[in-house]
Amino acid sequence: MSEASTASTASSSAPFAGPDACRAREVLDLVGNKWSLGVVDTLGAGPKRFGELKRSVAGISQRMLTVTLRGLERDGILSRTVYAVMPPNVTYALTPMGRTLLEATRPLVHWSVRNIAAIDAARTEFDTRSASQ
Repeated sequence: MSEASTASTASSSAPFAGPDACRAREVLDLVGNKWSLGVVDTLGAGPKRFGELKRSVAGISQRMLTVTLRGLERDGILSRTVYAVMPPNVTYALTPMGRTLLEATRPLVHWSVRNIAAIDAARTEFDTRSASQ
């Protein structure tokens, strides 16, 4: 096997070991923050206005929604469209790259929802065990 194909195989099976590992972690930090996947998942149903997003993403503050939307727009995950009407109308929608992110992360979001009770039980058991040691 050539050196190039060995490097390619290594980086595809262990992406955090390759030359772009730091950049990959940077992107994962963005999409893995507390709010980004909730916004991306919500926009998977179609374009939404700011108020609709705020109501749909449970617990997010206006400031955090603004910060999250700006970050996702900057990284090309969503687009922001301003309509010149009174009052101004702004909608947010997933870009084609945002759709690929949705496809990649939706199984993780669903896994989280399916397993939250088991995770809570494991945490309680761990905390009980740790407290008695």
